[in-house]
Amino acid sequence: MLTILLIIIGLCLFEIVSSIDNAVVNAEVLGHMGDKARRWFLLWGVLFAVFVIRGLLPWLILYLVQPKFGIWGALTASFQGSKLVEQSIMLAAPRLLLGGGIFLLFLFLHWLFLEDKNFGLKGERFFQRHGVWFYAVASVLLSIIVWLAVHTDPILVFAAVVGSTGFFVVHGFREQAEKIELQAGANSHMSDISKVIYLMIIDATFSMDGVLGAFAFTLSIPLILIGNGIGAIIVSRLTIKGIDQIKKYPYLKNGAMYAIGLLGLFMTLEGFGYHLPDWLSPLVTLLIVAFFFIKRDKKSETSKKQEERSEKQ
Repeated sequence: MLTILLIIIGLCLFEIVSSIDNAVVNAEVLGHMGDKARRWFLLWGVLFAVFVIRGLLPWLILYLVQPKFGIWGALTASFQGSKLVEQSIMLAAPRLLLGGGIFLLFLFLHWLFLEDKNFGLKGERFFQRHGVWFYAVASVLLSIIVWLAVHTDPILVFAAVVGSTGFFVVHGFREQAEKIELQAGANSHMSDISKVIYLMIIDATFSMDGVLGAFAFTLSIPLILIGNGIGAIIVSRLTIKGIDQIKKYPYLKNGAMYAIGLLGLFMTLEGFGYHLPDWLSPLVTLLIVAFFFIKRDKKSETSKKQEERSEKQ
């Protein structure tokens, strides 16, 4: 029970911190929408994000890696505890874990090399100055993993390629949706319906990070639904009420991305057969997020002291 509780807390926290950017942009767009459209999105948009996207994606992923169940069989198997179902999921686990691991590793590397960020650790500025190396590093990493997979299981090669392909497809949609969504915040000529549609599209793309990362915590679909669902509901509440508070923690995004990088590494190792304890992923996520949360507090205290000194002078 303690492990289950730790997994759910880790899933919830990971969903929250990995959706911070999405929550901030959503809040900006919602501020330029009419009251009726805002209320509609906050009700049905949240239900869609929590129950449809985060509910169907794990089931769909299970079906894709274990198609012998069939579509309906994969859905019922997600909630069954029989030995046959458990063994089938474990047999499909290496493909799922390796593909998801590649996706998360590429996501982390893209952030480290190319995305704008608040520099939280030494070395981050160096990587961003050499952003063009992202493509070389990602290509070499994929080549190494494919080479290792060929000598382990040829099916893993396909899983690795699918993971990398999924990253570039999802990232392309996300970049386009983010551009349109940011324009929607300032574009008074864009209808509220169009803004709602783009909000839902970008919510769907951001949910991929949380769902794929969730498999680093557990292969239990019910636990993933509970943890991710609670996290998504909390994010929606923060979007409405606490977005200014989130902005006071500039390094939470860093914590989310370092957690994503490590979870991607854990999933890749498990895809090659290395067994890691169930408590490792949630514990690492909690420690990383706590570190960057405390880092913000220390920075605030330093700024406060400087302001007090300047006032005295």
